[in-house]
Amino acid sequence: MRPLWWKIVDTSGAAISLTVMIELKDVTRRFGTTVALDRISLTIEEGSFTSLLGPSGCGKSTTLRIIAGLDQPSEGDVVFAGRSVTGMTAAERNIAMVFQSYALYPHMSVRQNITLPLAMREMSRWERTVLLDRLLPSARRKSAELADKVHAVAAMLHIEALLDRKPNALSGGQKQRAAVARALVRDPVAFLLDEPLSNLDAALRVQMRSELTDLHRRTGRTFIYVTHDQAEAMSMSDRIAVIMQGRIVQVGRPPEIYEQPATREVAAFIGDHPINFLEVSATAGPLPPPFDAFALDVAEAGRRIVVGLRPEGLRPAADGPLIGRIERLEYLGSQAVATVALGGGYSVRAVLPTESGVAAVGEAVRLGFDAGRVRLFDAGSGERLAAGLVPLASGAVRPARRTTR
Repeated sequence: MRPLWWKIVDTSGAAISLTVMIELKDVTRRFGTTVALDRISLTIEEGSFTSLLGPSGCGKSTTLRIIAGLDQPSEGDVVFAGRSVTGMTAAERNIAMVFQSYALYPHMSVRQNITLPLAMREMSRWERTVLLDRLLPSARRKSAELADKVHAVAAMLHIEALLDRKPNALSGGQKQRAAVARALVRDPVAFLLDEPLSNLDAALRVQMRSELTDLHRRTGRTFIYVTHDQAEAMSMSDRIAVIMQGRIVQVGRPPEIYEQPATREVAAFIGDHPINFLEVSATAGPLPPPFDAFALDVAEAGRRIVVGLRPEGLRPAADGPLIGRIERLEYLGSQAVATVALGGGYSVRAVLPTESGVAAVGEAVRLGFDAGRVRLFDAGSGERLAAGLVPLASGAVRPARRTTR
């Protein structure tokens, strides 16, 4: 049930539900002379799972705190459902936040931790007073209603058996579920999660990712998730906003962020394996080695460009255009990551399958790749170019056109 201020009334007196869309409009946050956020704008649709992704110190947690009302922008506006909430408190925004540290009260049971935010919102001071809570009929009725809500949320998260335990008797995953239950029981318009899985081990993080995405699907509420782990963002989100140095540099669906990175630094940040960058000079004909089997489909003569090749996109091929020798090998079970020296001072990392045998250090190898999945960047600005590689054997190079991001 949404709070009353989430409805407006038309001239006939009928209540009209608003779409709870969250917008940041040219938000800047300064701490003294340090600019933590620099005029960021972002629209988060109702019911979406949006991740704020970026390295430590990029401003993603500051963005989340401003959305929550725990911090205020130096400039700009925060808008919920078309209404400015800048200056409103977190309680007035009906936002639930799950912290990295869980923030459970150690002296309270799980049941009490989950009940507390409901009691603070729905019971008067007198109804919460010890002894009076048993004497006042309204307090007894509300306590019973709260108990039902807490039990329902605990059942949804499979922690009914933990309700009478204290937080210090819980595992990391159980503490996380308790923290999520405390947020969920308030029936907020949006859940804000600030790196909630970073304290868990690798196996439990994978499990909790699945549980959080399932919870999002069942509740249909807006989730805004802060993380520096691109695997979490890619696997859980509908949309990702990549933040670098206080600016939003790209917003899109996970496949768009991976396949069409807007800048070199986004390409470097996204992916299970670090992307290979090889800088060459653009020419009117064949490119310099090791890309002399290719030309550009756009005239870029004289420009220094960076060729981006993902390690997982490279494969052993008898006629592959990249010829080199393995100088280092990392065995990972079903695959191995090989560092291949190509000559001319270039080297690449390639993910090689191991089902037909493990390659050896010092072994010669030829690597092929899909030219259509190569991304080119300007060596100076780092912006992605519209140009692409075309194999020389495929025919004439297309006429030149202007480059865009």
